[in-house]
Amino acid sequence: MSLDKEIIGTWKLVSYQVELQGSEEYIDAMGDFPRGRVIFTTDGWVAFNLEGAGRKPAHSDEDRANLMQTLVAYIGRYRIEGNQWVTTVQTAWAPEWVGTEQRRTVTINGDSAHVVTPWRKMPNWARDKMSRSIIKFVRAS
Repeated sequence: MSLDKEIIGTWKLVSYQVELQGSEEYIDAMGDFPRGRVIFTTDGWVAFNLEGAGRKPAHSDEDRANLMQTLVAYIGRYRIEGNQWVTTVQTAWAPEWVGTEQRRTVTINGDSAHVVTPWRKMPNWARDKMSRSIIKFVRAS
């Protein structure tokens, strides 16, 4: 089956790690038990919302700012190019992503998906370093 057919549906986040370029260092960016979903529709929309483990309600502006360190969320139109999905972002937790294209390499094996981002500077962590995210999902039931 082709990726454009396999990817349709709802996927549950299993793990989210960040690799720092040139250091062999990994950041467990979302903790041991992150939560989130990515949903691909048949008409070309993707909704992506991932949260780190242990998030608690904010009681101050500082708390709210800190919560941004454990959140990745965006919605847009997507297309498949080979083994990648490319999202044209229409709304996002990070305003600088709106209007950009976000490219993800994905490998689907049964009900598991392994996703890798390109090297980039991420607004949440390691801001001064190039990093890439390595994300694992399972098909949600």
